[in-house]
Amino acid sequence: MTGFVLASSSPRRLALLGSIGLTPDRVVAPEVNEDPLPKEKPRVLAQRLALAKARAGAGLAPGAIVLAADTVVSVGARILPKTEGDPAEARACLELLSGRAHQVTTAVAVLDANGKARQRAVLTRVSFKRLTPAEIDGYLATNEWVGKAGGYGVQGVAGRFVISLTGSYTGVVGLPLYETVNLLASYGVRL
Repeated sequence: MTGFVLASSSPRRLALLGSIGLTPDRVVAPEVNEDPLPKEKPRVLAQRLALAKARAGAGLAPGAIVLAADTVVSVGARILPKTEGDPAEARACLELLSGRAHQVTTAVAVLDANGKARQRAVLTRVSFKRLTPAEIDGYLATNEWVGKAGGYGVQGVAGRFVISLTGSYTGVVGLPLYETVNLLASYGVRL
């Protein structure tokens, strides 16, 4: 296969690409263990997982230019989970984020048809207001937190919790567009 492939099951990443006029020729959902290694730093984890997803995607779409990304939410060196379906886990994340700043690191990896990789990682600082129990309950009822790093999606209802954001908004959503466009352009993918 040739062309441009997005290796992600995230509808947000596909929508972000579409918002700037990029449509992958194919979307694949690679299976990668996302558990952090012992003492692994957030940036290193995001970069490792983005590259692993790109390589797994290349295995599903040989000969293509493959784009993958991974987002990690952290408070200091503490990495928060991607909340899959456990409201108690999402609640614990929101309680930890309440009234404090945290970091969102999104790494992007692009592989060419020969497996040569280029990567970028973007760090964004996000500050949340102090959340009341009712606000947390209300957010959990939306189910927007399912499948989200750190238990929230800034592009939805949780956007109202953000006091400040310094860095890449699209990186917090899941794909820093500036860096992504430049990486893809280096491989000849154009808008």
